[in-house]
Amino acid sequence: MDTLLSKHWHHLSADEVEGLLESNATKGLDIFELEHRHAHFGPNRLTPQKGKGPLELFFLQFHQPLIYILLAAALITFLLQEWVDSGVIFGVVLVNAIVGFIQESKALKAIEALAQSMEGSATVVRAGKKTVIPSSDVVPGDLVLMQSGDKVPADLRLVHSRELQIDESTLTGESVPVQKRTEELVQETVLADRHNMAYSSTLVTHGTGAGLVVATGDSTEIGHINALISSAEILATPLTRKITQFSGVLLWIILVLAGLTILAGWMHGGSLLETFMAAVALAVGAIPEGLPAAMTIMLAIGVGKMARRNAIIRRMPAVETLGSTTVICSDKTGTLTQNQMTVKEVCAGGGCYEFAGTGYAPEGDISLSDSVIDVEAHGVLTECLRAGLMCNDSRLIHNENTWGIEGDPTEAALVSAALKAGLTLESSEQEYPRVDTLPFESEHHYMATLHQTAAEANGIIYMKGSVESIVSRCQDALNSNGDRTPLDTNLIDQQVEEMAIRGLRVLAFARKIPNAPTSSVDHADVSEGLTFLGLQAMMDPPRQEAISSVNTCQQAGVRVKMITGDHVVTAASIAHQIGLDGTTKDNLDDFAISGHALTQLTDQNLVDAAGKIAVFARVTPEQKLRLVEALQAQGHVVAMTGDGVNDAPALKQADIGVAMGMGGTEVAKEAADMVLTDDNFSTIEAAVEEGRAVFDNLVKFITWTLPTNVGEGLVILLAVFLGVALPITPVQILWINMTTAVLLGLMLAFEDKEPGIMTRPPRRPETPVITQELAIRIGVVSLMLVTGAFGLFEWVLSQGQSLEIARTVAMNMFVFGELFYLFNCRSLHYSMFQLGLFSNRWLILGVTVMTGLQILMTYVPTMNLLFGTAPIGLIEWGLILGGGLAIYTVVGTEKWLRRRAHNT
Repeated sequence: MDTLLSKHWHHLSADEVEGLLESNATKGLDIFELEHRHAHFGPNRLTPQKGKGPLELFFLQFHQPLIYILLAAALITFLLQEWVDSGVIFGVVLVNAIVGFIQESKALKAIEALAQSMEGSATVVRAGKKTVIPSSDVVPGDLVLMQSGDKVPADLRLVHSRELQIDESTLTGESVPVQKRTEELVQETVLADRHNMAYSSTLVTHGTGAGLVVATGDSTEIGHINALISSAEILATPLTRKITQFSGVLLWIILVLAGLTILAGWMHGGSLLETFMAAVALAVGAIPEGLPAAMTIMLAIGVGKMARRNAIIRRMPAVETLGSTTVICSDKTGTLTQNQMTVKEVCAGGGCYEFAGTGYAPEGDISLSDSVIDVEAHGVLTECLRAGLMCNDSRLIHNENTWGIEGDPTEAALVSAALKAGLTLESSEQEYPRVDTLPFESEHHYMATLHQTAAEANGIIYMKGSVESIVSRCQDALNSNGDRTPLDTNLIDQQVEEMAIRGLRVLAFARKIPNAPTSSVDHADVSEGLTFLGLQAMMDPPRQEAISSVNTCQQAGVRVKMITGDHVVTAASIAHQIGLDGTTKDNLDDFAISGHALTQLTDQNLVDAAGKIAVFARVTPEQKLRLVEALQAQGHVVAMTGDGVNDAPALKQADIGVAMGMGGTEVAKEAADMVLTDDNFSTIEAAVEEGRAVFDNLVKFITWTLPTNVGEGLVILLAVFLGVALPITPVQILWINMTTAVLLGLMLAFEDKEPGIMTRPPRRPETPVITQELAIRIGVVSLMLVTGAFGLFEWVLSQGQSLEIARTVAMNMFVFGELFYLFNCRSLHYSMFQLGLFSNRWLILGVTVMTGLQILMTYVPTMNLLFGTAPIGLIEWGLILGGGLAIYTVVGTEKWLRRRAHNT
């Protein structure tokens, strides 16, 4: 039994499988064998994967350079006996750690959801007796019976099938239920085409069947996916990677400057306590205390905006990741397409008619040679459509403004097409009441129905099925006049080939008038002598909004790739209609590849193919994961969509996993970072747009806050090197940093998206948060703040004013320098007049409140006592506002010069 796991069960005959499993295809396992197999194979459950414990996960949230800086700030302010400030900073650190812990813990629920998907009961035959047992008690060799509505309990090799259809979309991505049969297949057959197998956690939608269990628990295909989910690495987002890198650099800069401060103070003969307190002041000034809070709040605002656009964010950093996305790997069915089969073309009587409209709604014109026709004048078309309507077990359901179906999607498309031509189900059933049915069976590939009708005394048989099964039974065809004419098989083959190239699914239709009145129909009655009526070709059409969104993404430099479980021709046709980059009408091999072909590629060739090819069809879960890894190896930031269990490993591995909220499994949702409530690709495009806006606003905040931190650090360093009193104290620095971050900097989170945000290319993953251009701007503003604050501090002292007044002037110079600079930071490229002076009313409110607080800080005695400030006069205010205006003018001029240089 130990050799069973390596067998290609689909490649073996039912007798060989029975022998290898030491079981019986009619009686099942012997009772005495069960205990041994339970002990050997264990329960039919997925083994929980070992991971980090809760305590380890929690403490790992503190293992970041930025957190080290904040903890140092909390410790320093504690030593300064500034209890409130120390508590606030430590509170920010603790909240961030708790949020991160919760987010990472949620990611581990994907495996738990996967394990739950296997729970349930199974009907088995043991020692010749049928019994119902828990799915967890199933063992290899068990004979499992299945019927419509059952969940498959384990991987089975089918030994009996009667009209058996299984929905394997959660495992393979196949958009329609799979017809099952028992014949052995070639060894190379890919998972999605193994029609003699049934896989754990898939759902029986029609018919009955029986199969021998060949794998349970971790050995099943679903168990293999569980292992892939566990092995997929949870990647840091581009933002967290950049912030970590930036924080590491900032940490070293602060340590070096603090060391220089102590060295300079010692060289000037200062006491150790004085130099240490100066170093503390420098560190407090240089630490951007408001950055983590600003990041969290800005990301939270982005989460709210995306929720209003049908995108639910499960991990907040995913907001920014979308803005940095360079490749979107999208599923086809329901995301790029409507997930509604629609008849697009009908060939009957030698002509091919085009059907307008999408989805199941029976609305749309019917055209021949680009001209809308009167259907009543085309009897052969009506007869072909009637065959599809009558030989049918499905119904359309109209609820308010939407059309749904009851039954098979393919049959529902035939009903919709017939209704577009003016036929109605009620009148047709009255005129052609059904007498008998020959249901579809996988071995015959057709369905037939017998009807009574006043026009034919013997009744009429309508038939639909695969082209091969129908045409081979026809002796003639109806021409455009409705007369019988010799069957032209060459024309039919040509029409079918042209439809297949366009990715259409083709069904053939025929009828037969029995030789005598009859009340039943069997296979012998339809074996020959039929009259061919025509072909109906259908597809799951692309969403119109998806076409526009794909084009917008590609203009924004975001490549879109289709990764689907559907057939390569169908996928390629949809890709061409949607307009994926590189797709053409004629050369399929250049832009589409099948999962079977992927298995032949080396790792390096796979990386090359992932970058060049737009369509990947019939792929396995492992291949989806490899494709994501291959794209990441090229440096791409990858967004991956999916809805099934088969998508979960790739969703977890991707930089951002996007699950479908309407049709997605719980496994996919738990593994994803974002869930689409409308399962629509256009929502992804909207989320990318919002993500870019969030990242822009984060960069604006960092660009705005750093000059203050750098300036405060430099002004302390300059004072120590010159051996003079500190222009600002640690407690004043904390006031500046915390209040301005909340009242000024955070208002940038409410800035609208900048013009042309979706026409520029995505940020390259290796690009730092602060580019060279922004670094120069930050340096210039920092020097202006240092010059203004230190210069005014020394000027006030030279006028015989007190140290408190001089420090109040320096403190206000920093605040109002930041305030004027804030208007420049509303956009990194445009002026505030181009954006609209009052377009961000939150910013105006923040500026007003901050101005009021500084007036209170300057003139209220209690504030003077707490923060060491003092009232100042109008001349000092004039110099402060003049310094702020100078900063605004210099930065505004620099931006104007850069725009002018860029435009020329």
